[in-house]
Amino acid sequence: MPRGHAAFSPAEARAGAEALGGDLWVVKAQIHAGGRGKAGGVKLARSLDEVESLASELLGKVLVTHQTGPGGKEVQRLYIEEGCDIAREIYLGAVVDRGAGRVAIMASTEGGVEIEKVAAETPEKIVTVAIDPASGLQAFHARRIAYGLGLEGGQIKSAISFITALYDAMLATDASMLEINPLVVTGAGDVIALDAKMNFDDNALFRHPEIAALRDPSEEDPAELEASEAELNYIKLDGSIGCMVNGAGLTMATMDIIKLEGGEPANFLDVGGGATKERVTTAFKIILGDANVRGILVNIFGGIMRCDVIAEGVVAAAREVDLAVPLVVRLEGTNVDQGKQILAESGLAITSADDLGDAAAKIVAAVEEAA
Repeated sequence: MPRGHAAFSPAEARAGAEALGGDLWVVKAQIHAGGRGKAGGVKLARSLDEVESLASELLGKVLVTHQTGPGGKEVQRLYIEEGCDIAREIYLGAVVDRGAGRVAIMASTEGGVEIEKVAAETPEKIVTVAIDPASGLQAFHARRIAYGLGLEGGQIKSAISFITALYDAMLATDASMLEINPLVVTGAGDVIALDAKMNFDDNALFRHPEIAALRDPSEEDPAELEASEAELNYIKLDGSIGCMVNGAGLTMATMDIIKLEGGEPANFLDVGGGATKERVTTAFKIILGDANVRGILVNIFGGIMRCDVIAEGVVAAAREVDLAVPLVVRLEGTNVDQGKQILAESGLAITSADDLGDAAAKIVAAVEEAA
């Protein structure tokens, strides 16, 4: 991989380029999103003055890419990298293939392009090899990928070493994805990683404190960060109906039925099976913190989770935030009668639903009426 230095100011960017030497540098915006180059976040500089000028231009700039959403992300750090003599750009990645239950190595001659676009338009240009965990990556796997990329001569030996290291790194870090895009062949025939992206399995981070320590809260959605601290599974979406559900599968089913009724979910929020009244209150506040939310659907199937606890949390949160949007609650399971009684006696404008279909229809109708 090319040498480089992180920079948090124009002066650090200049000093980093000077330390690297040479007469060509790449100034890269460091945000947690792909598509930076097309958004103007990757620039070439041919003098130290230009490095400093580009750093001044990029730091503090809001980059909008296909992965950031319309709000974009503010650039708070840069990476100053030495220039590279690029002869070819190719793609190489390792992902967890959930269908096969294996790590799959993917490669394509179309480097520098989003792999999703290649898969949609020219899938024949992607070589995929699923690795049996019992045997691990073998040399013939790597050779097949290298030949599929059209490499030749010494490039093949270099690529085999690279692909082997990629697979080993994937396993060693409990990564869910390790993407090199582009992987380049230099004019001298070397194979090097010009840019990389990694995702890690959250459930395995306890084994990797050194990776967990790299977490950058400033790159995360504030609501999602607050939710994770409260042990809530929350992902913001673009719709207008907030969802609070227990269980990932039921949450996804709830979102599907909202869409079936013509509405759009504003979030995925799973409060989990052992949520407390306080956690439910926090969940409610997070949902209402989204300015796009025009109504809320609470869908709880009480097994480990008790319906009366959910009801108490809903009532407490609605009073605390001065609820001003329609609220539909569907409860079923443990202590459901007590839960419904708490809602009915709260004095709040809460609509009860008999089942999930009824709940979705009521919240979609209420939101449309309010609009």
